[in-house]
This record gives sequence, C-alpha cells and structure tokens, in this order.
Amino acid sequence: MYNFNAKETKERLINWIRDWFERNGKGCNAIVGLSGGKDSTIMAALCVEALGKERVIGVGMPDAGQDLHGADKVAEYLGIRFLEANIGGMTTALRKMFEGFKEGDVHPWGFEMSVQAEQNMPPRLRMVTLYAISQSNNGRVMGTCNLSENYIGYLTKFGDGASDVEPLAELTVTELLQIGDEMGIPYQWVHKVPTDDLPHSKTDEEKFGFTYATLDKYIRGLETPPADIKEKIDRMHRNNLFKLQPVETFKPF
Repeated sequence: MYNFNAKETKERLINWIRDWFERNGKGCNAIVGLSGGKDSTIMAALCVEALGKERVIGVGMPDAGQDLHGADKVAEYLGIRFLEANIGGMTTALRKMFEGFKEGDVHPWGFEMSVQAEQNMPPRLRMVTLYAISQSNNGRVMGTCNLSENYIGYLTKFGDGASDVEPLAELTVTELLQIGDEMGIPYQWVHKVPTDDLPHSKTDEEKFGFTYATLDKYIRGLETPPADIKEKIDRMHRNNLFKLQPVETFKPF
C-alpha cells in the first residue's frame, strides 16, 4: 500500500547520501549543476544536510543569451560555493563545426544538425563541464533526475541522465515537492514551473499533454488516467527505455 512520508524519506535520503560518500568518495565534494529549479535545489540542500555546506559546490551553466535563472540565489541561500560556467562558447563552436558539414566541395554528402541534436547539445556540454569541474575539485557529480521524468524518457542520455550517483531517481515529482516543502526551501524554487528553457518553450506539462500529478498517480498505482493519456504515457515509456537500461554488450563467451 502506498504511504509516502516526506519527513522520514528526507532523513533516509540524507543518511543514504552520507553513506554513499563514505563508500565511494570519502572526503570528496558534491558537485551539483544548479538550474534554479526544484530537482537541483533539493539535491543541493540534501547534500548540505548530509555533508556540510563546505563540501557542496553549485555550478550554474547558462548557454549564450541565457541567465542563471536564480541558480546563484539558490547557492547563496544554501551557503555553498558557486561557479558560473557559461557554455555559450562551446555550443557556438559545435554549431560552427556543423556548418562545415553542409553540402559542398569538401563534404559532398553534407548534412545539417537536426533539431533534436541541437536541443540535446547543451545538456551534454553541461555534463562535460560538470565532470571537468568535479575532477578538478575532488568531486562526485550528483544526479538530479527524478522518477517521473525518467519514466517517460524526459532526459538527455549522457547529458542530465549522466552522473556518479542518482539519489532522486526513484522519487516522483509529487514526492520531491513534498520533500522540498518539508526542508523549508523557499516556495519559488520548489514549485517553479519546469520548462525546457528553449526558445519559445512551453512548460513540461504543456508538451506532455498531461500533468505530473496524473503521471505520478499512474506510476504509483494510485489512479489510472483516461485511456488516451494512459496510452501516451505507456508509449513514451516504451520508446525511451533504452535511455534507462545499461548499454548492451556482446558476450563472446
């Protein structure tokens, strides 16, 4: 029977993170990519409770033309070190490289960057940045993915889907909101409406065609959505399982 206790889960999470670092990085720092949204804010706050604020480093990684969306304010509120690493130069360089692949004398078979590649490029470059910072600061990269987004494949493989550890991956958005409120984190960060931060972006729920509340109740077996929504969720889950499963390998023996 489903029975979620935010206070108890919060305490277990804190102890779990502390124990993980004892086993996998004793004395190491927690490196958290801060977006100003609920997942990264809650993740950083849990790390502060588990390790102490002196062992948590927040990193804001805006693309060209973007701002920090409050990531620096989150770090200030938590009392942790903060680094701003603008990835605009990297995304610009990669786009320029793709311009060289257009049809011409050098590349007669030329091609252009797809919309999907364009959208997934910044998350992957952010992970490259996080690991460079982590390996330069005795760190471990903290994952910020949640169960709701993972279930429907709303993550970038080798982007926000990459990390050294994923403490939040088995918690739904609904449950994380309760944990954030239980921790006393300011409302504007816990309940910030999530978007993809792309030009002319819509909210996550507008793009999905259903709410996180509907998705979470379905995941936890509390309520089955209307048939069309259920079919859409099931299809998204099936189509994106490859992002969640280990990469398959050939077994010679």
